[in-house]
Amino acid sequence: MPYFGSEETVKELKRALANPHVQADRLRYKNYITKVIRYMTQGLDVSALFMDMVKASATVDIVQKKLVYLYMCTYASDKPDLALLAINTLRKDCADPNPMVRGLALRNMCNFRMPGMPEYIEQPIVAGLRDKASYVRRVAVLGCAKLHNLQPYTDMDGSIVNELYALLRDPDPVVVVNCLRALEEILKDEGGVVINKPIAHHLLNRMKDLDSWAQSEVLTFLLRYRPRSDDELFDILSLLDAFLQSAHAHVSVSTLRLFLHLAAAHPAVQADALLHTSAPLLATCGSASRELRFAGLCHVQQVMRSQPGLFGTHYKRFFCGYSEPSYIKFRKMEILVELVNDENVAVVLEELRSYCTDVSPELAQAAIAAIGRIARTYSEKCLDILTGLLALKQDHITSAVIQTFRDLVWFCPQSTAAVCQTVEACVDNPQDSEGKQALLWLLGEHGEQISSAPYVVEGYIDGLKTELSSAVKMELLSASVKMFLCRPAETQDMLGRLLHYCIEEESNMCVRDRALLYYRLLQRGVEETRKAVTGPKSDPSMSVLTGRQEEPISLWASAFNTLGPLSGRDLCLQTVIISASAQPSSSAEEELLPGSKDVTLSCPNDTEEEISLSLGPPLSHETFEKMWLDLEILHRQTLGFPRPKAAADTLQAALQLVKIQTLAFTPGDTVPWKAYLYTRGTGTLILAELLQEDPEAPGTEGSLVVSVKQQPANQHTIRGFVAIIKSVFQTLNFDRL
Repeated sequence: MPYFGSEETVKELKRALANPHVQADRLRYKNYITKVIRYMTQGLDVSALFMDMVKASATVDIVQKKLVYLYMCTYASDKPDLALLAINTLRKDCADPNPMVRGLALRNMCNFRMPGMPEYIEQPIVAGLRDKASYVRRVAVLGCAKLHNLQPYTDMDGSIVNELYALLRDPDPVVVVNCLRALEEILKDEGGVVINKPIAHHLLNRMKDLDSWAQSEVLTFLLRYRPRSDDELFDILSLLDAFLQSAHAHVSVSTLRLFLHLAAAHPAVQADALLHTSAPLLATCGSASRELRFAGLCHVQQVMRSQPGLFGTHYKRFFCGYSEPSYIKFRKMEILVELVNDENVAVVLEELRSYCTDVSPELAQAAIAAIGRIARTYSEKCLDILTGLLALKQDHITSAVIQTFRDLVWFCPQSTAAVCQTVEACVDNPQDSEGKQALLWLLGEHGEQISSAPYVVEGYIDGLKTELSSAVKMELLSASVKMFLCRPAETQDMLGRLLHYCIEEESNMCVRDRALLYYRLLQRGVEETRKAVTGPKSDPSMSVLTGRQEEPISLWASAFNTLGPLSGRDLCLQTVIISASAQPSSSAEEELLPGSKDVTLSCPNDTEEEISLSLGPPLSHETFEKMWLDLEILHRQTLGFPRPKAAADTLQAALQLVKIQTLAFTPGDTVPWKAYLYTRGTGTLILAELLQEDPEAPGTEGSLVVSVKQQPANQHTIRGFVAIIKSVFQTLNFDRL
């Protein structure tokens, strides 16, 4: 809706801009142009002034030209006929003697979003690529990417692409980086810019001339290059060594990622690079920017998966500040738990105890949970702290301590006696459902060591009608039955009342079914019930747990300096892959590959081989190409029939139904015909190439050949995958056969 009085305002501006006396006074004329821009940014429609503003571009004043160009870019799509006049003006300015005017005109011409624009801007862009002024070349290079966006489904002129590759050796460093960005955009469907040996070495030698953000971008592009020999590898690492300790965090982290990528076959070099980068990472963790601080903490956590002692002497750098947001405090506490050792355990526990009384209940409970994790190694010291926290009589603290006791008893059975003694002395019971469940589990599993256990359970039974949580009710049933098995005289009456209420009056079907299960078990006899209900009270294999096992650096290196560490889980395949021999359950695989729905398929030729395929997170062309080049072919097979003559959409839809993603394929009449596919199954990633052999070759009859690569290797999954491919293609070939 136009502003009140807007028509009069526009008419007044139009009269002023057309007034020869105003035009003669440069300052007044410029002020009126400024007014037009101000009204435009406030939402007033001033498109009626288009012709007057185009005339105003005929000036030597750079500021006035910028204002007029801004106006023309805004309203060019609304006035396509009049915009042609603006284009002619801009093309004329592209030949101006002043390089600032040439660059400004070219940049704004490329910002016009109108049909038919490519034919007007292509010639000025080509001329700009060869301009003597570096500013004009910078604008022209980015203009190539804008030209591609104007016609995304039209192939870019090969001469422009060659010109951009040639400009990678331009003396101006900004032009070099802009060329990389433009080529990446233009060649996106072909896998992006190609980094060969001459280009890689040239970029490495120009690194010192680039600004920090350009250095970070060039380092990312260099991930695509793989040295041909160890001598070349170590020459490259020597050139990069100085950037590991750059004052700019993004440069040092990008350099470290490239180090880890190039030195994948040299773990000692990777470890040395991590050591050199520890100082910049620590500096990032103390950054004034909260976002940068959080990113630094996430990457420190990732490094500690392979080098847990790297930051051990700097543990105080991870103490929480009072004004820090909670998400940073949570990360710091997780890191502190990993850094605990015999020398600093007392200091770290004292620091964590101070967090237990924080005004934020979530933070306090997280601190108590952190103390509980440390208690698996230093039980006595942590139990004293946790026992003291119960005296505070705060509901959220009591609940967190009881939950920590439950986990501690399970992991460290030697702590059972001390925990039972503390629970018996505790006067206040937790009020939230998680705390109640933890307390009831302790009472049920270790009721024989807690003298007051039957009376505490009886209190919960008496208040059962007011209990809202079905989980608490089911835990109460389990605890009561287990206590009956060890202390029947004190528990028989209240167990009868509990079962009667849950069977006759309870509305929740899950609780009622659990009560019926226990009732029928008890009818079979106490011994039968004991066999079904009782189990291990702890996990003895966890009693010697002292910390997380060190992981190979290569397991997470490809996710370093990405969004993976910030999200709490690594999104790349190398991080989530588990050993194929472990044979994870379907629920575990769903956790590893979130967002994917698995399809279990039987191989037609072998009824015993069943594999579960899922799409999972999509792979980019760059990731697929990199992994395809890195991996070896594990299986190659001639399928014995030609490719189906079905349309491309039909082929893609058929593969999608069996959870196989099509990345790319050649047009139907092309010889040889190729298609690239990928899928996930049983914790692995499968990459495949389909090749239509030459029909003229003797004995082949144009049969399809499938080549499979996989990480990690699992021949069972490969056989199942090939069988599924054969089944799909035979179905599509049915009409032809």
